[in-house]
Parts: sequence; C-alpha cells; structure tokens
Amino acid sequence: MTSPENAPLTVIDLTKGFTMHLRGGMRLPVLSGVRFALQAGACSVLGGPSGAGKSTILRMLYGNYGADDGQILVRHRGGLVDLVRAAPRLVLEIRADTIGYVSQFLRAVPRVAALDVAAEPLVLRGASQAEARERAAELLSRLNLPEPLWDLPPATFSGGEQQRVNIARGFITDHPVLLLDEPTASLDAANREVVVSLIREKKKADVAILGIFHDADVRAEVADVTIDVTRFGSERTAA
Repeated sequence: MTSPENAPLTVIDLTKGFTMHLRGGMRLPVLSGVRFALQAGACSVLGGPSGAGKSTILRMLYGNYGADDGQILVRHRGGLVDLVRAAPRLVLEIRADTIGYVSQFLRAVPRVAALDVAAEPLVLRGASQAEARERAAELLSRLNLPEPLWDLPPATFSGGEQQRVNIARGFITDHPVLLLDEPTASLDAANREVVVSLIREKKKADVAILGIFHDADVRAEVADVTIDVTRFGSERTAA
C-alpha cells in the first residue's frame, strides 16, 4: 500500500457497524479492517455484491457516516488530515477544496435552474457566475441535456435528466479526490460513454477517483484498480 505521505487518500483499518434501535440496540457489524490507498491519476473501483458495504465506505470517506475506528488520511492544503477525527467545520472545508462526490441522486433545489445547480460548486470555489455558468453549459451540452431544460428546476426532470445535472455538478470542479457512487445508473448508453470520457479526463488531470459501478462495461473501461470489499466484511451477527 502506498504510504499516506504520498497518497491523496489512505484508509487504514477502518471499521463500521450500525446499531439496530428497533431490535433492542443490537449491533450489526458491517466492515472491519478496511485498508487501501488511492493513486493520483487512477480510478479505483469498489467491488463486491450488493450489501457488502461499498456505499458505506464512500459515505465514510465523505463524512456522511462516522467510522467506529481506524483512519481516513487525506492530503488537504499541504498536510494530512484524519477525517475520522476531524471537526465538522474541517470536514466541510475538505469537501469544498479536496474531496468531490457524485451520488446516485440529485438533491433537488426548488426554483433553482439546472444550469445554476450545476454551476454552484464552481461559484463556491471563487469562480465568477458567468465563468461557472459557461462551464456548466459545456458539461450539460456534453451530457445531452436539452438546452430548453437548462433554465428549469431539475425537480421537474426525469431520473436520467436529474442524474446528468448531478454529474455536471460533480465534475465541474478540480477536486484532487473524486468519489463516484453509481454515476451511470440512470443513463442510456450514449451518456454512459460521456461519463467514461469525463472520468478519463479527470485521470489525465491526476485526480484520484474511487467509484462504484454496477455496469460491468463501464467498470471495465475505467478501472485501474479493483478493491474487493468482501475482504473487509464482518459477520452479520450481534456484537
């Protein structure tokens, strides 16, 4: 495993379980001893069957889930930060500057145009509104979202249309680490190929990517490393 000093993100002995409050507080172990490191310019893929814990790993790396133990070491502003023990304000700072995330679902924003939803992350990083909207328009065009929809709120869109806005929003910035949770799940073949091209461009820009792809063809096209999550599974019994 690449040393934490050189890797954009390193996971060491990460452990996670869930408390089943409706089952009398029973503890359900999910993951134990998760270890891997991401490489700049490479796409690592989390492999394993449904329920193995792939999405749980992504959510811990983004700070949506807290880990029970272990370390998530991320290179941030020239230093190493352990996300497991980072204060909430620092986690938000890392999301803004260092770790990007594309989920399976777009958080619909009422009355905000799709173009502005896609442009917002770039504006938050200091770009002008005009620059951000221009870049968002380029991405939405590449993703074949019809231009008449750009000025409409994506809450009214189909699932596939919403996902294209979501992808544009996730790929618009230059975060050095990018997490992808089934980005092509709702897309047709043509737009899946667009996403593959976007991933390749990120790799050429030395972005470290970690993704989940249930589409075997997409996975084969983008994966440089496959991480078998079943190696880290805990017994599904009460602790």
